[in-house]
Amino acid sequence: MGTKGRMIVGMNVDELIMLLNRALADEWLAYYQYWIGSKVITGPTKDAVISELTLHATEELGHADLIATRIVQLGGTPVLEPKAWYEKTNCGYEAPTNPFVKEVLKQNIKGEQCAIETYNNLLSITKDSDPITYTMVLGILADEIEHEEDLQSLLEDLDAIIRD
Repeated sequence: MGTKGRMIVGMNVDELIMLLNRALADEWLAYYQYWIGSKVITGPTKDAVISELTLHATEELGHADLIATRIVQLGGTPVLEPKAWYEKTNCGYEAPTNPFVKEVLKQNIKGEQCAIETYNNLLSITKDSDPITYTMVLGILADEIEHEEDLQSLLEDLDAIIRD
């Protein structure tokens, strides 16, 4: 941990680490939700959706890496056990027990909307107190907004096919 790097954070660093660990738990659960969804999904347009879910899973894993690295930079310890993800998560995890493509898309849209709220709150908290975390969160938020848009477009395409 860099002493000066931690000192320039103008907020309670332990609180920030706690918030980042919650976001880290969300990212791991989002990764798994996308990954497992891509394996079990059924229905029309599933190939296009599988491609998108696989891409999103990779990006969520990248977010987890960024957040874990930042936690370590701040002198913290990233969540060490998967069972703790459920205790710390902001957004939860919804198993794709109904693997029909529309249901999987709706679950993942809900998850992205929660992630957008979470990262928007982190932006507000870090805006004037931690430029490094702020910049990282801004990039992640941009990805989450894009994910929501991608999933909603796929859902609209599916609805158009089902209507016709």
